[in-house]
Amino acid sequence: MIPWLGEDEDFPPVEQAAAEPNGLLAAGGDLSAARLVEAYGSGIFPWFSEGQPILWWSPDPRMVLFPDELKVSRSLAKTLRTTRFEVRADTVFRDVMQNCRMPRRDQAGTWITAPMVEAYCGLHRAGIAHSVETWLDGELVGGLYGVALGRAFFGESMFMRATDASKVALFTLVRQLERWGFGLVDCQMNTGHLASFGAREIARTDFTRRLRELIHYPPVPAHWHLAPVR
Repeated sequence: MIPWLGEDEDFPPVEQAAAEPNGLLAAGGDLSAARLVEAYGSGIFPWFSEGQPILWWSPDPRMVLFPDELKVSRSLAKTLRTTRFEVRADTVFRDVMQNCRMPRRDQAGTWITAPMVEAYCGLHRAGIAHSVETWLDGELVGGLYGVALGRAFFGESMFMRATDASKVALFTLVRQLERWGFGLVDCQMNTGHLASFGAREIARTDFTRRLRELIHYPPVPAHWHLAPVR
């Protein structure tokens, strides 16, 4: 799901992207678990607005973050050293999605529709979709969710209710993925927020070549546990 928004960023509405499509492949189909897994394994993801048919995308170039290329700003490093945040995984997946689907800034709607929530909650129950959550004093203040196949992670969306909360979640996730031997984090499309973490664009042919190998690795345990932030 497009994309991993920064704490002060918005992504263009689906209608705007569809007017100048980069990687729009097809329309229609359904959001069954089997179809979603097949799509992600082929480098394709759904993104559409309420009232539209399901639109399937595979942009070229593709924005990816290689875990060993993760960059941390000075301000985030300070937050990581001094924070009271606690980071958990897979404890409130639906809550994370519901927070991610809240309209941003002046946007009236959301591209994370109710059917999307149900479809990805189904993937979560199957151990395929995961959430990373940032907590402060027992309150959920940030997080992200995505899909994992083999040793590839496909980032979907993130949210924050406290400064740096989503960034701490992303940092913790990427460090854990590196420990598990994940080869890439799919960020889908280019944003300045993602670039600041070291994400970069690669050709779609390169992305799909890497993906074909990574998705065939054995999965990590279905319920994720994250190492503490250091």
